[in-house]
Amino acid sequence: MTATIGKKQLSRIVLKGFKSIVECDLELSKINVLIGANGAGKSNFIGFFRMIQQLLEQNLQVFVSRQGSPDALLHFGRKTTEQLEFRLYFGNNGYFAALAATQDNRLMFVEEFFWWNLAAEYELGKGHFETKAFSLTGTKIHENILSAMQGWRVYHFHDTSDSAYVKQRHGINDNNYLRPDARNLAAFLYLLRENYSSSYQKIVKTIRLVAPFFGDFYLRPLPQNNEFIELEWFERGHDIPFKAHLLSDGTLRFICLTTVFLQPEGLQPETILVDEPELGLHPYAITVLASLIRTVSKQVIVSTQSVELLNEFEASDVIVVDRSEGCSSLRRLETQELEKWLEDYSLGELWKKNILGGRPSR
Repeated sequence: MTATIGKKQLSRIVLKGFKSIVECDLELSKINVLIGANGAGKSNFIGFFRMIQQLLEQNLQVFVSRQGSPDALLHFGRKTTEQLEFRLYFGNNGYFAALAATQDNRLMFVEEFFWWNLAAEYELGKGHFETKAFSLTGTKIHENILSAMQGWRVYHFHDTSDSAYVKQRHGINDNNYLRPDARNLAAFLYLLRENYSSSYQKIVKTIRLVAPFFGDFYLRPLPQNNEFIELEWFERGHDIPFKAHLLSDGTLRFICLTTVFLQPEGLQPETILVDEPELGLHPYAITVLASLIRTVSKQVIVSTQSVELLNEFEASDVIVVDRSEGCSSLRRLETQELEKWLEDYSLGELWKKNILGGRPSR
């Protein structure tokens, strides 16, 4: 049975003209697991939320520039797609924007507004290059929609190389939230240990399920500069601290993921997005991860290539992403259509048999 989503969580998204997504009208639930072949468009869907983050930080034009140009965001460029549109629903409330390319390679708002209770539109005008949403600060729109959207986090823990930010020293006061690449993991865990002991202990105990050798974190201001902190840890039964580079890639990623899903509820984003969380994880770690996703109170959107992770969820949680002739399509699985199949096969087996879709196509 699909869990009810909160009033500050996305209930529906309509997206047109973004990268490989020509048009998408998708109902969202509490758990949303995207599956599909390489290049199908899963990352493009997740990437849309990254764009929204930049838009709300007044960095839309910087984001466009870093992408290369508006043509990299518009489906097959401006010659094919005149404008990018999206409509985000939070129950009966929501946000709409339409963006078009300009001759100087910027994206300009050609329309922007919020609506409340299916009416009472808050028009924000046109011709501007950064959102005017914050003109509504102090209104019910800000309290119920904008604040939730500002809290969205798209987590991506793929970089565990020696130069990865998570392994470097970091400002100890950068702890308002866990950053998308976990670069402030040590500072954030330090905050949890000092102020949210119950959540911190849950994180440590869960890590031990997957890495029994792990004892605890060694969290302290750096002796040579107490404004900085570095991720250190103890092996169980020993008191010699180790640096983060002595953790395996899979263990470090699992630590990041565990922190995301077991951080105090008051610090969690209303919608948590994770791109391919299974990377480098042992099958048992994937099982534990799925349990964390299922039990978190917030809305979760994950993209995955993992049969093991897919097997941990219900058919109603799954969104299939297919691509044909350069266009991505997204659809939620229909449970009733799969009832007979699921009597004999797991979701992962049905995916491998190409019953669900989301497989490479010619």
